Amino acid sequence: MEHAEGSIVIDAPLEDVIEVIENYEAYPEWADVQKVEVRQRGEGDRATEVAFEVDVPVMGKASYTLSYIYAAGDTGLSWTTKEARGTIRDIRGEYLLTDLPDGGTKVVYRLAVELGVLVPGFLRTEGAKRVIENALERLKRRVEMG
Repeated sequence: MEHAEGSIVIDAPLEDVIEVIENYEAYPEWADVQKVEVRQRGEGDRATEVAFEVDVPVMGKASYTLSYIYAAGDTGLSWTTKEARGTIRDIRGEYLLTDLPDGGTKVVYRLAVELGVLVPGFLRTEGAKRVIENALERLKRRVEMG
């Protein structure tokens, strides 16, 4: 399983960042996701199980359902795979959010992905890094645009 991590500072309060992250239904508008379905909600109406469909460049389509756990104080969330089909076999990750003194938010994104297809190691590592960088840049744009 390939692991990658990245971070970015978003010029917005933590509450705005977590609101965008938790609005899974809007992911097709700004993230590399074709379809999203919230399948289960828990305490505070937060999504605890979400199904995604994605198209992984060069490798093809994948669908997976993730189970979410939320950190106290809206300081982050983590996910694990409940089921997966296609080019992705397993996906785990987390967002860690930190309030900054200037009113911004530092976001750390950690991701571990196991592909369902054989890909050379260096391509898996570079692919995971690009996914992180792309996701953080898109998140930053979405939050800062409002």
